[in-house]
Amino acid sequence: PKNDGVTATIKQTPGSIGYIEYTYAKLAKVNMASVENKAGKFVAPSDESGAAALANATMTPDLRVWLPDPAGDTSYPIASYTWMLFYKKYEDPKKAEIVRKMVDWCLTEGQKVSPKLAYIPLPENVVKTVKEAAENIK
Repeated sequence: PKNDGVTATIKQTPGSIGYIEYTYAKLAKVNMASVENKAGKFVAPSDESGAAALANATMTPDLRVWLPDPAGDTSYPIASYTWMLFYKKYEDPKKAEIVRKMVDWCLTEGQKVSPKLAYIPLPENVVKTVKEAAENIK
């Protein structure tokens, strides 16, 4: 089950290949493979190649992002964001203010701890876009 089970199976099966979350693979010190990206380059998973993939994603006005093989020579082809879902309007203005503050913390102080947790910090263009969108939470 989950990353633990897949990792155990990979380690116990000679010649096997499996897919686990980058963060887990990094923390568990699992060997990771380079994968050919859209530009035809073989790219190893890393904080840098993940950040390049995230920065090259196109965001829709409602901030839905899909990253099927993002553009860029250094972009890792298998990457994704963690999603946050919020209402645009809350009945209680205090709750909306708290949600905006939480989003702001995630985009500022939270980004500082991302590397310690083996997560890839958000690229500046994404931080800017999400900050602007969070102002619409009322």
